[in-house]
Amino acid sequence: MARGCTVLRVPASEDLLPLLVLLQQRRVPHRVYEAGGEQVLEVADPAQVEGVRNLYRAWRSGELQLQIAAQAPSTTQQGSSTLQRVLSAPVTLLLMALSVAGFLLVYLRAPMAWLSLFTFAPFTLQDGAISFGSMGSEYWRLLTPAFLHFGWLHIVFNSLWLWELGNKVERTLGAVHMLGLFFAIALVSNACQYLFGGPSIFGGMSGVVYGLLGFSFVGARLQPRWTFEPSRPIMLLMVGWLVLCMVGVIEVLGFGAIANAAHVGGLLSGGALGAGMALLSRARPG
Repeated sequence: MARGCTVLRVPASEDLLPLLVLLQQRRVPHRVYEAGGEQVLEVADPAQVEGVRNLYRAWRSGELQLQIAAQAPSTTQQGSSTLQRVLSAPVTLLLMALSVAGFLLVYLRAPMAWLSLFTFAPFTLQDGAISFGSMGSEYWRLLTPAFLHFGWLHIVFNSLWLWELGNKVERTLGAVHMLGLFFAIALVSNACQYLFGGPSIFGGMSGVVYGLLGFSFVGARLQPRWTFEPSRPIMLLMVGWLVLCMVGVIEVLGFGAIANAAHVGGLLSGGALGAGMALLSRARPG
């Protein structure tokens, strides 16, 4: 734009952006430049000078409200943001993928010898009866029952809760801590189920889910910087479900046997880990 007609001279520190956006929307040719420590606003058409001055006065007096609306993110930006959020919790995603693999192992009726590789205690079928053996040195069995799932509801609900709780913990504390939490909680919850329930074919990520619930609740209470404390409705729902399982209501309704010892062991171990890690975090400088 060629040199125009001066409309305003205002201090360089004054924010004229809302007014400039309005002029742009109204297709008023203009320019702003700095001169002598001031901002100078010019328009191309002399007939528009007084109108722009009136807009400025009305804006500054409060008669006219000018706000810059935030631009809605594009579909591409939204998709990119969602993908980044998902990829920010790789351990949680890995645990979900392994759980799906464990479910498919059961659902597709893989040979019993394959399933036996992942149970807490190895087993064989002899004349239609199950015979359990000793774990021996096959220490992976301390963890692998967490990946076995025996129905659609089992895998869907465990995966949803694992993502709800796990991804928040992982995005706050990092992948290494999330992996360590899984190892510790899965070991305790699986061992509790074996010790209290005896040799059996059990599995599921629910012990770990309850461990993450206990960790999130206790840890966030003791370390205010951790913002992943579960909401009250989630706590009531999860604890209420645990109580219903323990008193046998869920089995009576036909949902099958419930690994209650794994749930309780996971919840208590997760709470203990949450307390310990939160107190260490508070004691650490910075």
